[in-house]
Amino acid sequence: MRDNNVTTLKSRIRFIHTSDWQLGMTRAFLSPEALSRFSQARIDAIATLGKLAKMHEAQFIVVAGDVFESNQLSRQTLMRAIDVLESLSVPIFLLPGNHDPLDASSIFSTKEFRGVGEYIIVLRNMDPVSVPGLPGVEVVGAPWRTKHPNSDLCRELADSLDPANNTIRVAVAHGQVDTLSPDPFRPEVINLTNAEQAIQDNKFHYLALGDRHSVTEVGSTGRVRYSGAPVATAFDEDDPNKALLVELQLDGNSRVEPLEVGAWSFIAKERAMNGAEDLAAFEKWLNEIPNKGRTAIKVGFQGSINLATAAALDEIMDSKAELFASLRQRERTTDLAIVPDELDQDSVSLSGYARDTWNELHEMARQDDRVAQDALRLFYRLSAQGGTE
Repeated sequence: MRDNNVTTLKSRIRFIHTSDWQLGMTRAFLSPEALSRFSQARIDAIATLGKLAKMHEAQFIVVAGDVFESNQLSRQTLMRAIDVLESLSVPIFLLPGNHDPLDASSIFSTKEFRGVGEYIIVLRNMDPVSVPGLPGVEVVGAPWRTKHPNSDLCRELADSLDPANNTIRVAVAHGQVDTLSPDPFRPEVINLTNAEQAIQDNKFHYLALGDRHSVTEVGSTGRVRYSGAPVATAFDEDDPNKALLVELQLDGNSRVEPLEVGAWSFIAKERAMNGAEDLAAFEKWLNEIPNKGRTAIKVGFQGSINLATAAALDEIMDSKAELFASLRQRERTTDLAIVPDELDQDSVSLSGYARDTWNELHEMARQDDRVAQDALRLFYRLSAQGGTE
């Protein structure tokens, strides 16, 4: 049940800042079964945010863009999202971002979304919106109307606002700030200096940003932050699976606390592989990783090993892949030479054409022929399994 009791003018509020849910996201390296669990985790994160709001007495939630992966989603994904949004006990403000802009095909313009409850509020323009049940508290957003805006929407938002006198105002925007952007001169990049000046001018008291999937504080005011994604999405994220609990006062003082939301991990590693000891260490590392079903790993190997070790490595990768959401070799960073030795020769029992082929591949492999090494590696595994005569 939602609490609809109107309270007196607030001088201090608490809210949750989140972003980049990207509901409906897919990942090609996940199996259909793992992708199903990954998709469900993103829906479950919404319910978790509602529980966190209740636990920490947060009075509303803001989502700083990219609620959905795109405007072309299955109706099932949309209806499941709306269902869990309707279950939240606090108002939630949704900002269209670059993935789900307010264009002609906007998911926020569908019949299903037009019929949502009053506590699900889409920030469709730059007008301040009062938070239900909280007199003197406003949320204002800079929605994306196209995937490629030709201006700094955050600056447009600030320019459109009068000072927030006797009002606590939270601004919500999406995109890269110029101090972090690889191309700070793109027209849609947020000018951080201008955004912080808007805070100094009392246009808003906190700027909730989305687009960056890792928790990040930017600028010097302590009131401009990226919340990061509530569920990890990629291997290059430093601090995902989070949302931010923000306590904000009328005088502008703030306190921000990261909250744990998701439990998925994307791990990219490089491992030395030069013999049995490295192989054992690698297997031990895999065994000790918790929550395997919600962990995706890509690993690059560097070194030189014989065929027996290569076969054992292949076996580990194959068997452990059944436990993880994804476990795969990182081809781009792998530089692993397979160098057959005498023990390899002695461990296989071949005759006739098979022996001749083995010897030919063996000689080519010793000359650093990677194709021959791969063929010999497969040959060895088949022989060890009794598949070659």
